[in-house]
Amino acid sequence: MGDVAKDLASGTAGGAAQLICGHPFDTIKVKLQSQPAPLPGQVPKYSGAMDAVRQTIAAESPRGLYKGMGAPLATVAALNAVLFTVRGQMEALLRSDPGASLTVNQQIICGAGAGFAVSLLACPTELIKCRLQAQSALADSGSVAVAVKYGGPMDVARHVLQSGGLRGLFKGLVPTMAREVPGNAAMFGVYEGLKQYLAGGQDTSGLGRGSLIVAGGVAGASFWLSVYPTDVIKSVIQVDDYKNPKFSGSIDAFRKILASEGVKGLYKGFGPAMARSVPANAACFLAYEVTRSSLG
Repeated sequence: MGDVAKDLASGTAGGAAQLICGHPFDTIKVKLQSQPAPLPGQVPKYSGAMDAVRQTIAAESPRGLYKGMGAPLATVAALNAVLFTVRGQMEALLRSDPGASLTVNQQIICGAGAGFAVSLLACPTELIKCRLQAQSALADSGSVAVAVKYGGPMDVARHVLQSGGLRGLFKGLVPTMAREVPGNAAMFGVYEGLKQYLAGGQDTSGLGRGSLIVAGGVAGASFWLSVYPTDVIKSVIQVDDYKNPKFSGSIDAFRKILASEGVKGLYKGFGPAMARSVPANAACFLAYEVTRSSLG
């Protein structure tokens, strides 16, 4: 089995593990990010993460937490397959000789390159996922953007293509890249740095599962710590209306969120994002490493 095939298979396993652990947290994150700022004298629809969980389960049963999971299940596997395969290819390019370990700085470069490649696939997928997850939060606010009720991922894609054409599916590409490139650079850099620290040197092949779980969890947290406000901007742009948008672009969204909600607005949903990131990425990296080593 070639290296590319191994990375594809291992990345797919990692992606599936990540999604099953992380999707409910992601749903809550998007609901919090996309709820409109309350009018003066009104309270926001969700007072916080736990309140959003309670309301979602009350209105839609626990299945509501897994809403919009169909599109990412197919694509998270594909996204991680691309992420780990591009990273694997970049590692091969940067390696001085076949068995050599890479430095942390080289892993940062590999992560940035993999993040760039993955943005092109992540943007349309996330657009569909965010519109599905956010529709209940937006509908109750009387927002114009949700005159349509989506039947599912394909239905969202159809609506988007009708109103924005093919370009409509790539709405939010700039903030997606601004999230994926530095985020993955940080994540893979921290992952490699921590593995080398725990192994006491550059050879990390002897690390146990506990160490991999710790390294993967901390690496996942570092992704969000480095790029969270960008993700908020991406979410609001992707659920924005095509015909009469509230935001003309990323910078405009950034300014308007700061003006209406302050810096706090750029960290909406940060709690659930971090709570999800640690177990989901620990599961992802562990599944990746275990699958990779079992394939030899």
